[in-house]
Amino acid sequence: MKKRVLSAILIVAIFVPLLLIGGKVFAIFMTLLALMGLYEIIHIRESKKEFPFLMKIFAYIMVAFFSLSNFNSIEFTYTMDYRVVAFIIFAFLTPMVFIHDFKKYNLNDALFLIGSILFIGLSFNLLIICRNYDIMYIIYLLLITTITDTFALFSGILIGKHKLCPSVSPKKTIEGSVGGTIFGTFVATAFYITVIDPSMSLAFVTIITVILSLLGQLGDLVFSSIKRYYGKKDFSNLIPEHGGILDRFDSLIFVVLAFIIFSSVL
Repeated sequence: MKKRVLSAILIVAIFVPLLLIGGKVFAIFMTLLALMGLYEIIHIRESKKEFPFLMKIFAYIMVAFFSLSNFNSIEFTYTMDYRVVAFIIFAFLTPMVFIHDFKKYNLNDALFLIGSILFIGLSFNLLIICRNYDIMYIIYLLLITTITDTFALFSGILIGKHKLCPSVSPKKTIEGSVGGTIFGTFVATAFYITVIDPSMSLAFVTIITVILSLLGQLGDLVFSSIKRYYGKKDFSNLIPEHGGILDRFDSLIFVVLAFIIFSSVL
């Protein structure tokens, strides 16, 4: 427990100053995290089958490119360059013809890498763009995930009796989920109404925040499902007692992906 707390303090001590600085420094930092996230998801997949080295190099290059796309934009909108998507499809599907060995590289491998690049690259890019647009919005998202996770844990320990999804995450409970959602929604909504836009409808912001809190918890379960499928407890041991980058950003990734849907009305 002591090591977990110390690790959490170290995470905050590194992340918060870079978040406050913003700009290129924050963009580069988030891109490094995206690359580490890609490493983790590739590494966990390679517990069953390794990818060709060159394909992994391509994947890292593409994630860095996606993460840094429009990194200096101050508009919280995202326009995808289909030329890049087309290039990725060609780059990862075409090698199947030339490798001539489906045991080394096949359609499943190609689609896994394409999906991982889009998923991780776009998610971390949206975090960068969100920070550029307004630091208060990313604080709002962080409050949703952090408070929800914290109070879901406490509520589960104190009153949790009914398992939420035992096949994926045996320790999570319905009571914990409800408690986390209530507190996460209350704190984040209060922050939004007080700091970001006092004129916004309280009921509307509350509804959106509830949805984001629930989707953040869904993200946690989705990533837990991936780990369980590959028989792993954590994506990596990068952060003592906390796991890897994807173990820490699982909820936030889903929340920021969902937030872009509501960004035009918030």
